[in-house]
Amino acid sequence: MAYSEQEWQEAKKKCRLNNDDIALAKRLGLNPRSLIKNIPSKSEPWKAPVKDWLHDMDEKRQKKTAQKQRRKEKSGGNDPA
Repeated sequence: MAYSEQEWQEAKKKCRLNNDDIALAKRLGLNPRSLIKNIPSKSEPWKAPVKDWLHDMDEKRQKKTAQKQRRKEKSGGNDPA
């Protein structure tokens, strides 16, 4: 489902994000409502701000992709063909 630009702008404003952060959220497959839902409240001091949450998620996915790539290269070199 495509989300309207208005919804993205609302999430951008409420979550205090910039255009790069919104592009990152879209690349990660998130939607504007999930960003708004993850705004930490005062009773949730352990929760990171949405901007930090996005960047942490992206970093974890990049590490995971790099690990998969290394495994693939490692096992690809040992194929008896």
